[in-house]
Amino acid sequence: MHAKELLEVERREIRALHYTWIAFFLTFYVWFNMAPLATSMLQTESYLTPDHIKLFLIANVALTIPGRVIVGMALDLFGPRRVFSILMVVMAIPTWFFAFGDSAMQLFVSRLFMSIVGAGFVVGIHMTALWFKPKDIGFAEGFYAGWGNFGSAAAAITIPTVALQFFGGDDGWRWAIALSGLLMALYGVAYWFLITDGPDVGTHKKSRKAGALEVSTWKDLWLYCLFIVPLYGVLGLLVYRTQAMGFLSATGAIIAYSVIVLMVIYQIYKAISVNVPMLKAGIPEDDKYPFKSVAALNVSYFANFGAELAVVSMLPMFFAATWKLDPTAAGLIASTFAFVNLWARPLGGYISDKVGNRRLVMLIYMFGIGIGFALMGMLNAEWPLFIAVVFTILCSVFVQGAEGATFGIIPSIKRRLTGQISGMAGAYGNVGAVFYLFIYTFVEPNQFFYIIAVGALIAWVVCYFWLAEPEDAFGDEYKMSSVDRQIAAEQG
Repeated sequence: MHAKELLEVERREIRALHYTWIAFFLTFYVWFNMAPLATSMLQTESYLTPDHIKLFLIANVALTIPGRVIVGMALDLFGPRRVFSILMVVMAIPTWFFAFGDSAMQLFVSRLFMSIVGAGFVVGIHMTALWFKPKDIGFAEGFYAGWGNFGSAAAAITIPTVALQFFGGDDGWRWAIALSGLLMALYGVAYWFLITDGPDVGTHKKSRKAGALEVSTWKDLWLYCLFIVPLYGVLGLLVYRTQAMGFLSATGAIIAYSVIVLMVIYQIYKAISVNVPMLKAGIPEDDKYPFKSVAALNVSYFANFGAELAVVSMLPMFFAATWKLDPTAAGLIASTFAFVNLWARPLGGYISDKVGNRRLVMLIYMFGIGIGFALMGMLNAEWPLFIAVVFTILCSVFVQGAEGATFGIIPSIKRRLTGQISGMAGAYGNVGAVFYLFIYTFVEPNQFFYIIAVGALIAWVVCYFWLAEPEDAFGDEYKMSSVDRQIAAEQG
């Protein structure tokens, strides 16, 4: 697939791709509508402090973690059209609560629920996989994700202007955020009628069990259970920080920790109850897949997308504080990190399609992320702003490319489980964001960049040993096992 084909809107799959990246764009626009307004919020709301903003940033990515897992399961049951439409409409509600909240607690709670909107990413990944063939999926997924991810850059560029210039006044930031939620809700209604789940009614394949991801061996089951723990356990960091900020009492914290433990136990129970009967019955050889590859992609997405979410959240403040810029200028310059999404992420997917070795492309990009963030860690006020922007763009090219390469692999691992695998890997991106933003509350920005660089290099090592090149990753059709055919027959 080539870039010029994106203009062939008479083709149904091309229209579906454009409808879907716009939906993703709007969810990201809403998701990141606070970061460029942080300075304005501090200036106009006397009850807010910089520590409040840091807490809101952690809350902004927290519930995306269970949200992406749950949405991934819903995708395999109900299909992406219904899930995406409902998500966009429902998530406008906490957006409006945040826009007009009048206390730090109201802003925190509404921001926490707003974080679920970040689950929209995995919906479009699944929709795109239904419309495109394996040989083209890297570019298609990369284009979808790249142009959709640009929503965060668009928010950084336009939100301050809308708030300060269009609405103006002390409440300008509130009306700008409320407007973003309205636009998303309206498009959510339109998306329901614009698209279908694939070219025909038989395209969407349901998994046998929606309660947990299917695995192929006993060893994979133990590894799967191990990887469930951080998905929910990382929320303990949010509880800790929330209690430290005075938003949660000691009793409330104990209750929250207990709920997290119960969530982990329940998800492990579901994983075991779903998989043990199938493993005892025996998994056909042609239906097996290596869960180690899923684990490697979880770790890599922790290190690349987790880094992007964390950096996009703090970059406007970093530029404003380091080079003494006003909010509009800082937001515009910081948007360069996400701006390259427009071409770098599709390029990562395109290279993954053309090189003929998706694993090799992933390893190159992950190594580049480590080098890029190490360069950003060297930045301070003595560096020319131009060089800082160059380093930011260079680092972002590798980050976005790695993300494109990640989801160029996922649809080929196990077709009928694409929703759940995407949901888990996507959730690990948010695990990374929560972890990194938690670390950010204790370190200086330069140290923060170095920590992210180390995380990327660790992910490179994991991918080197665990990530396997998927079968039929460049074919005209996805691999269909005997179980896939049996499920299709039962549902047909």
